[in-house]
Amino acid sequence: MPHADATSLWSPHVQHWRLDRSITFLNHGSFGACPSRVLDYQSQLRDQMEAEPVRFFTREMQPLLDASREALAELVGSDANDLAFIPNATTAVNAVLRSIDWQRGDELLLTDHAYNACSNVVDFLRDRTGVKPVVVPLPFSVSHADKVTALILSGASSHTRLAMIDHVTSSTGLVLPIADIVRQLAERGIDTLVDGAHAPGMLALDLRSLQAAYYTGNCHKWLCAPKGAAFLHVHRDRQCHIAPATISHGWNSPRKGRSRFHDLFDWPGTVDPTPWLCVGEAIAFLNDARPDGIAGVMAHNRANTLQGRAVLLDRLQLAPPCPDDMIGSLAAVPLPPASSDHPPVMDD
Repeated sequence: MPHADATSLWSPHVQHWRLDRSITFLNHGSFGACPSRVLDYQSQLRDQMEAEPVRFFTREMQPLLDASREALAELVGSDANDLAFIPNATTAVNAVLRSIDWQRGDELLLTDHAYNACSNVVDFLRDRTGVKPVVVPLPFSVSHADKVTALILSGASSHTRLAMIDHVTSSTGLVLPIADIVRQLAERGIDTLVDGAHAPGMLALDLRSLQAAYYTGNCHKWLCAPKGAAFLHVHRDRQCHIAPATISHGWNSPRKGRSRFHDLFDWPGTVDPTPWLCVGEAIAFLNDARPDGIAGVMAHNRANTLQGRAVLLDRLQLAPPCPDDMIGSLAAVPLPPASSDHPPVMDD
């Protein structure tokens, strides 16, 4: 949003960013914004790559990739062997959903808050395989997280093959009670693909404890890595069934000491891998940004979000559409109907 005197809103951290200072940038969730320190590191990696591309891709890239993956694994509470880097969460959803041998009569459970790109993958599979999407409506105005769990479970049946559930809904900013959802679906023998696109850098994660069959998250949003950095976490006993959306050299070129899971995902062909290699540096930046590290950054962002939501609700004279414990670094509020003098326009 344009602001007449943006300098009055500047944070001391403004020095670390290349954002247009004439704009008060509020939409960090869509694409994120990368700090200069991380962009400078990415430039160094690109210079290293272009200085001797063959040496970089065949000898230098893998140790850098492993180091970045280890840093990510520590942050999200997982074993690095269960993580694969990918360009974005949508790519992960494609990989998982298109790896499953769907049979006619199978059902795929999701909610009406699912991200549009991911819903499109489900529709694609419906048309190609006959899998039946079961879409559970979730009210935006919800008094307690348990109600969300109950509604999602009400859509499960003996034919449900998989549930695809958001951790943080993109359209409404609701933090769903994903641990309870995953656990109760698992008790019914149903695997869950968690679309955690917004979760890394917004919420504390412990994927070992969560025990979801599949979890994907973007690193370019709240974790502030360059665009093109995301991850797919696959439970160890499911990895043998999952292949990337792009089949490349790893299909028939196993590497000594490497899992087939990493063989398939680590080498998707000739791409710029530097966004993946910068994830560790982005985590380090956020840990250095405050004395209390990345946990402090997440708490600070959430506090600001709750404060901003409270201002809007007060001005609009509205009750909170969801409890505070279902808010992370995103919040949505219902707007009153537009006046006839200012009708709404598409994408406004």
